Amino acid sequence: MPLSRLLSRVKFDYYLIALLATVAVAAVLPARGAAEPIAKYAVTVAVFLLFFLYGARLSTKAVVEGIAHWRLQSLVLLSTFALFPLLGLALTALLGRWLPPQLAAGLMFVCVLPSTVQSSIAFTSIARGNVPAALCSASVSNLLGMALTPLLVAALLATHGSGFSLKALTDIAVELLLPFGLGQLLRPWVGPWITRQKHVLSYVDRGSILLVVYSAFSESVVAGVWTHMDPWSLVLVFGLDALLLALVLGLTTAASRLFGFSKEDEITIVFCGSKKSLASGIPMANILFPGMAVGAIVLPLMIFHQIQLFACATLAQRYARRPAEAAALPAAGAVGA
Repeated sequence: MPLSRLLSRVKFDYYLIALLATVAVAAVLPARGAAEPIAKYAVTVAVFLLFFLYGARLSTKAVVEGIAHWRLQSLVLLSTFALFPLLGLALTALLGRWLPPQLAAGLMFVCVLPSTVQSSIAFTSIARGNVPAALCSASVSNLLGMALTPLLVAALLATHGSGFSLKALTDIAVELLLPFGLGQLLRPWVGPWITRQKHVLSYVDRGSILLVVYSAFSESVVAGVWTHMDPWSLVLVFGLDALLLALVLGLTTAASRLFGFSKEDEITIVFCGSKKSLASGIPMANILFPGMAVGAIVLPLMIFHQIQLFACATLAQRYARRPAEAAALPAAGAVGA
């Protein structure tokens, strides 16, 4: 396909521009002095609101129905919380010594995060995959990630100076699980309104993440982290992120076909099992890496996030072009498989 035609079919990612602009603002005008505690308080409020909205929008019925497809869900979770960490350990063992400690820790941090929700479902839909199963996979991944990610950080990132404490678990519960639970509890009353306002509230979601990114990179700028970061390290992180994604995409595709999943289920496994959540990852990094240069740690995640969007947009278009007869097979028939 010609490049111009491909670009015309993939929506321009204005959010990427907003992320880069936020980093630029943090580099020029970081929150320091009296502005620093104000920024931290604003981040706490924004993250609370972000996870409250996640809880209020998540349909419990959809999760229950999706869990019935246990083989698919198991494969996605194994990819997210086992395959990714193993590949991360291998890559950092081979090439991590050429990276600054913060970027090496950040690369491993990418590998222990849950999957995305919105983009996993969107790409599965574009590719004509099993959308209900994708909704379940992404949602369950994020719920489990609130517990599994801190445990994996403790097990795999100790050599990078990160720690695991009861306080970290408490902070995760208070800042992430509590608002999520409140959202679920109030869903019968606020859910319909939120569904009607989803376009407006998407700006709240993304604005919250931009605020967290600004705060994290401000801390790094004030601490002088970027004065010691060489361009070669950034190029290497980009290459390792791309290699990591390519390996997971290839392995999840091969495993889906090996175990006899339908094409619709393969699409769900590939898209849900290969993504990492920026929305969950940055708030978690603020909690799990206290006193460290969080901006540098989340940089590999920001790079991975953009690579996965462009790569999966292209892949979704390829899946979508398959013959209609193949896509017409009922995915529901495989739910109990």
